[in-house]
Amino acid sequence: MEELQSALQDWGLAVSNVPEKGRCLVTIKDLYPGEVIISQEPYICVPNNSATESRCDGCFASGNLKKCSACQVVWYCGSTCQKSEWKLHRLECDALSKLDKDRRKSVTPSIRLMVKLYLWRKLQSEKTISATATDNYNLVEELVAHMKDIDEEQLVLYAKMANLVNLILQWPDINIKEIAENFSKLACNAHTICDSELRPLGTGLYPVVSIINHSCLPNAVLVFEGRLAVVRAVQHIPRGAEGQQDDIRESAILEGYRCKYDRCNGFLLRDSDDKGFVCQQCGLLRSKEEVKKIAAEIRATSDKASKSLSSGNLQEAISMHKMIEKLQQKLFHPFSISLMQTRDKLLKMLMELKDWRDALSYCKLTIPVYQRVYPEFHPLLGLQYYTSGKLEWLLGKTEDAIKSLTKAVHILRITHGTNTLFVKELIMKLEEARAEASYKLSSKDDE
Repeated sequence: MEELQSALQDWGLAVSNVPEKGRCLVTIKDLYPGEVIISQEPYICVPNNSATESRCDGCFASGNLKKCSACQVVWYCGSTCQKSEWKLHRLECDALSKLDKDRRKSVTPSIRLMVKLYLWRKLQSEKTISATATDNYNLVEELVAHMKDIDEEQLVLYAKMANLVNLILQWPDINIKEIAENFSKLACNAHTICDSELRPLGTGLYPVVSIINHSCLPNAVLVFEGRLAVVRAVQHIPRGAEGQQDDIRESAILEGYRCKYDRCNGFLLRDSDDKGFVCQQCGLLRSKEEVKKIAAEIRATSDKASKSLSSGNLQEAISMHKMIEKLQQKLFHPFSISLMQTRDKLLKMLMELKDWRDALSYCKLTIPVYQRVYPEFHPLLGLQYYTSGKLEWLLGKTEDAIKSLTKAVHILRITHGTNTLFVKELIMKLEEARAEASYKLSSKDDE
């Protein structure tokens, strides 16, 4: 712990123990929006390979890949990534090569992540790979597993997965119970590695980053530059700060029901007699029976929508989600997260069909909720403005595109950093849009 505290001091951070929260990272200096709080390479990581998509084990790229000829499980984009991963993959490859073809199909990213965890620990203990204050197995041991909160079905699943890891490694002194507990640790502490537009690429364990507690109103965000996890401040964080608390009214608006009276924009809370929900603005009661009826309709329609989507019927899935949207508008507050999520799904499906006009209308509907849910500087809000800008540009609405892309740059330069390729390309897009608008204006003047 002393070594970790010393290493964190260089970042202006310290590990603190807070009652009812446990370990957390606190700052020992003032931090400002856009400032990097901490960055960390993964202790271990794997790409999200599946039967339909594969990624390079080194850089997570998805093009021009070649499969490892020995194990037939791992992919690489070229010799550079293969060499960088060789010390670890040499051991993993040897273990995977001994499995029959059917067993190899059972080696999911989660299983590989656990196998890599034990192999990396072995390499560090043998000093084949050096350990540091922020990169060692002791940090993994200190992570919380929350085993008491896991139901029996999940415990059985972890036990089966642990047995498969044991079968792959074939170490005589391996502790299967410890492996099962480590699966729980990964479930609680591993992070989804995303690209600049927050599309998932893989999974990684970042033991120091994992010490940071989640907050409903975050003062920092996590983004990835390749596999590097980068935590940036999105608000002024004063010395000694850790996180912020949520608020009852805001929770009721974002997660609760709307008032029955159409002209009232009040939020509802459960009444003291448990008969229903009372509007905190006009006092009107909404009965539990009415709420349950609409909620049941939403669930039934959602099941149908999922079936349509899984069968590839995108048009039918869109129609179903529009029905869900209408039902949610009857039940939920206009700023409801559930309503926003439905509109987000519609946005993505409409973009897939290249229905840019309808997609833009849904994108515009989500932005006010994003503004309310997230702080001023948050990657999801910035990316929503970016999507809006791209759609507006495609539809020839250049002036609107400039406004949206400007807002996207304002946010994403803070969350992603100004030197990342993604932000540089975004700024270039904005400049192109401005140049186009200027050309259109000069053409009108010439007329």
